[in-house]
Amino acid sequence: MTAGSGSGELLFLPLGGAGEIGMNLNLYCFDGKWLMVDLGITFADETLPGVEVVLPDPGFIVERRDDLVGLVLTHAHEDHLGAVPYLWNRLRCPVYATPFAAAVLRRKLARDGAAPGSEDLEITEVPLGGRFQLGPFDIEFISLTHSIPEPNALAIRTPAGTVLHTGDFKIDPDPLVGGVTDDAALRRLGDDGVLAMVCDSTNVFRPGESGSEGDVRTSLIELVAGHTGRVAVACFASNVARINSIAAAAEANGRHVALVGRSLWRITDAARETGYLDDNIAFLKDREAAMLPPDKVLYLCTGCQGEPRAALSRIAAGDHRYVSLGKGDVAIFSSKIIPGNELAINRLHNRLIALGVEVVTEDDHFVHVSGHPCRGELAQMYQWVRPRIAVPVHGEARHLVEHARFARSLQVPQSVVVENGDVLRLAPGPVQVVDRVAFGRLVADGNAVVSAESPIMLTRRRLMHNGVAFVTLALDGDGRLLADPRVTSQGLFHPGEDDEEEAVLAGAAEAVRVAFAALSLRAREADEVVREAVVTAVRRRLKARRGKRPVIEVQIVRL
Repeated sequence: MTAGSGSGELLFLPLGGAGEIGMNLNLYCFDGKWLMVDLGITFADETLPGVEVVLPDPGFIVERRDDLVGLVLTHAHEDHLGAVPYLWNRLRCPVYATPFAAAVLRRKLARDGAAPGSEDLEITEVPLGGRFQLGPFDIEFISLTHSIPEPNALAIRTPAGTVLHTGDFKIDPDPLVGGVTDDAALRRLGDDGVLAMVCDSTNVFRPGESGSEGDVRTSLIELVAGHTGRVAVACFASNVARINSIAAAAEANGRHVALVGRSLWRITDAARETGYLDDNIAFLKDREAAMLPPDKVLYLCTGCQGEPRAALSRIAAGDHRYVSLGKGDVAIFSSKIIPGNELAINRLHNRLIALGVEVVTEDDHFVHVSGHPCRGELAQMYQWVRPRIAVPVHGEARHLVEHARFARSLQVPQSVVVENGDVLRLAPGPVQVVDRVAFGRLVADGNAVVSAESPIMLTRRRLMHNGVAFVTLALDGDGRLLADPRVTSQGLFHPGEDDEEEAVLAGAAEAVRVAFAALSLRAREADEVVREAVVTAVRRRLKARRGKRPVIEVQIVRL
């Protein structure tokens, strides 16, 4: 790509978060210098066996990291900063954040799993409302409200024009934690003139406003009062206002709060450090709460999205060391379902119900408000900022298209839908996509970060769907079989198919013997030639008998 290299063009390039919710990675370019906004993760589904964390591929900007002036984080949610511990060592650029996001990131970097070299990362803390210069970019933090402390929009000023990058936001008159939206700063920005607004699209289909955290607190107090058994509440760990509200609901009903899940302890520690959690609120450890009567405990749990290793999933599976739930208890999901997590959440609900636990969601009671703007709040933001160009992000394709349509109805002169990899020229001239670059997904696989399409991930998918067959050949020094080939399998046969399994594997072994006999003496000396012939023979036989194409592993022993 050559566009933007010293040409005076202002470009926007999303490598994650455009056409999906999560995994945000946004780039701006002016005069050949690049600015990164956010670097987040998403969570894996069943198509990526053995993987929990999915990351955007930063390869495009890694190749240009000498021209990367910095990474600015809008707030502390995982889908906006969660990839930093995994990928910063490839970028090695300055990182800027307000105090709460910095506190959360430091704790993440101290965890096991941060990539080697991440210990060199130094975070520059910017005060709320702070303004600073990075290369040709004049950046101002503008305080908003969201479901986490210190959400910020970024006013990015360049000689080609000003962009407002909203990050995640809502307009909450009573956020409980932190201040209200700095609408005065947004109005001033609009009065000065805004070229483009790159804006949250999550709730574009929902009319009205998203609701206030203050109202949820009142509702939770009333809901907990109606139960006499154990109460478990699952919410997003980062929602400090909700944590405060759950603690208030417990106190109002004579209960003690126990935190169940490591991420809750990390967030509450960061919140105390930065002044967003009352020092008078005391949390018990799960093993301490296990001593309390059922009507005196409230478990605050991770796992509202059905994550298999989170606390509530382990409790539902009977796999938690200290916490159990059963008949007479209630599990309250103080959260919404993130698109794509429906199956996992429904599975968790069913497991809890099977234990006799009452499950309460936002469909049953007022237990949650979204952290993202509904149409009324979007309209208010457009009225304050009055951009010439609307660029919807943070949504699936349907959200982005509807947001662009909605912006046009609000008299925004131009609106454009982009996908990950689109290079959008904002100025000069009419807004348009001028190039397309490579993008993709990486996965955190144990201590390694690899492509989601790497051979090992492709093999795992095949294993998951088709099973595996193992072939062992024992050869003498002259390349002759010392014994009949041995074929075994995993994941190919169902219980009770012993006779079928014996017959099919015996047929596969015979196919190996025939294929091996057809090789010349010279060919038998090359392991790769032997392996290829064996794999072909076994795959054909198993495809014909089982309708499957399993992974074939061949072990050749030469004696």
